[in-house]
Amino acid sequence: MGLLNTILEKLGLRKDASGSAAPAGGKTPVASAGATGAHIDRGENDNVMGAGGKAGATPVSEVDVVKHLESISKDSGLDWKVSIVDLLKLLKMDSSREARNELAKELGCPADLMSDSAKMNTWLHKTVLQKIAENGGNIPQSLLK
Repeated sequence: MGLLNTILEKLGLRKDASGSAAPAGGKTPVASAGATGAHIDRGENDNVMGAGGKAGATPVSEVDVVKHLESISKDSGLDWKVSIVDLLKLLKMDSSREARNELAKELGCPADLMSDSAKMNTWLHKTVLQKIAENGGNIPQSLLK
């Protein structure tokens, strides 16, 4: 199992055996990015635009990731909104350079960023938040820019 899947599972965005997000409550809601984060279209049409604006995208269930992360970060001194290290620590995952390198490789980080820890961390944080949003997490658009 990849590190991204571990992050998604820890946030309640579980994957089924086929690798697609398991819908909650037997419905097939479709996520799309809105001004305040992921928006769920609870329509029955399977051909609506999904996460990332791709037609026929895999339906996902929305999880209130922000509420969960705010709850577990309270009084911790960790700022998951700006730091990949803090996000990994909140999820009780290895936040070492080696672990972040592995996650960056898994997500396809450009080679020129891999040699600069700060640039890689910035890219990694943005990419992980984007992947969380694509998989049904309600990440605000302001954190995805």
